[in-house]
Amino acid sequence: MLLFIFLPIISVVTQSLFIDHEQVFTEVESCDFFGCKKTTIIDTAATEQLRDEQPLGRFIGLQNYFNRSHLASSEIALAWSSAESFGEFYDNVYNLPLYRAIIFTLVYTFTVTPLLIIIGFFIAIGVNTINRAIRGFVIFFSLLPMIVTPLVGSLILFWMIDSRGIIGNTLQRLFEDPDLSLKASTPLTWATLIVYGVWHAAPFAFVIFYAGLQTLPQDTLESAMIDGASRWERIRYVVIPHLMPLVTFVALIQLMDNFRVFEPIVGFNASAHATSLSSIIFSDLSGESRLLSSAATTSVLTIIGVVILLSPVLVRTWRDWGKKY
Repeated sequence: MLLFIFLPIISVVTQSLFIDHEQVFTEVESCDFFGCKKTTIIDTAATEQLRDEQPLGRFIGLQNYFNRSHLASSEIALAWSSAESFGEFYDNVYNLPLYRAIIFTLVYTFTVTPLLIIIGFFIAIGVNTINRAIRGFVIFFSLLPMIVTPLVGSLILFWMIDSRGIIGNTLQRLFEDPDLSLKASTPLTWATLIVYGVWHAAPFAFVIFYAGLQTLPQDTLESAMIDGASRWERIRYVVIPHLMPLVTFVALIQLMDNFRVFEPIVGFNASAHATSLSSIIFSDLSGESRLLSSAATTSVLTIIGVVILLSPVLVRTWRDWGKKY
């Protein structure tokens, strides 16, 4: 934990407090038959020497966190004071890159996480009640979405929703609109990403809940049946309380995973309609101009966001643990 978690976090936090050195310019004089003139050029040697002496860059403190690329404190204050309605304020905030990514990330996280828990639970209940002769076959096919790597799975669905794909072409015929495209609409793109997120992650919840069902106390279940409890009442008062620790575990894992959503955006080529915190980090680190300080700042904000998301579940788990022991 010290080597692979604590030290990298300290390194990222430190890098977020610095910014790249400005290029050093120098004035040189060149002469020809028409006379002499002075020009300004980049002093490559001096710039490299400065970078060697201070490899982290120039120290600027917390300025990275409050510039327009991140928390944009000045822009938020101006939008709040000038907006005449919440809708106008939302539009102004949505135009800021970090807040646009946060909005999509939160919508994705808080939509995908509960849906995959619910769907995974009911798949586990269904598989647990089918005939044992075909149970292994059903379990295998239920795990296929999780076996397929996220990037490959998103690419497959990306081709399927294309206008020439089976889903895209079917929707065009169904709605009699040859121009209908899931890729051209921001809401439809978000919906597609959410559907893919649930499809890919629901098998994980299914596996966990199915394993938990194997430890279900049969005496309690039989007592409920003798007392005349219906199937839904047995699920509500016996099965769900028994699986609640596993629900907490799945929620913790998936909240962290969904808050760092990245592969579906790349696979669907959806950066024009949806950006996440992880995709911003990737964008800062790619290309010729690598914005290490900007990527580090976004990484720190992502870590803070994950901690805030998990804090209610962690506090509840801590309290339950304290009551138990």
